[in-house]
Amino acid sequence: MQMSDSREIQADRETVWAAILSPEVLKACVPGCQELTGTPEEGYEATVVQKVGPVKATFKGHVSVSDMHKPDRLTLSGEGKGGAAGFAKGEAAVALEEAGPGVTRLTYDVEAKVGGKLAQLGSRIIDGFAKKMADQFFTRLQEAIEGPADEAEAPEAEATPDAAKKGWFKRMIST
Repeated sequence: MQMSDSREIQADRETVWAAILSPEVLKACVPGCQELTGTPEEGYEATVVQKVGPVKATFKGHVSVSDMHKPDRLTLSGEGKGGAAGFAKGEAAVALEEAGPGVTRLTYDVEAKVGGKLAQLGSRIIDGFAKKMADQFFTRLQEAIEGPADEAEAPEAEATPDAAKKGWFKRMIST
């Protein structure tokens, strides 16, 4: 399955670049991520729990960063094994360009593959799940950098642990 999309993030390219390479940001942005350790140079080890249709699995895998041309583009590649559920592989080519003062256009091209029991679910379920995962990842990345899209959500969002993290990365590097 292949998909492409873009988003405009209210931050400069250096901030977006730093966020994409931060293990803390990646852990917060990958849906179902339980653990993520490593560095951009060595790669990351991750544990992700996901439910795809009727199949729930814990995937243990490796994410690597390649084709790094700071702050213009990079490629994130991941592969995980979910035991009897099968495996998942994916790659996202990410490009960053200035879209105005303090605004970065992030464009991504994602290719995902699955095998084992997951592949038996059918392409409609898998394609929909892969699109949802990519959308959630890049939405969470955007929120980690610039905060919630709706400012009215912010006060009540502080009451929940996940929502309290929104916009935290940009605040952290701004101080």
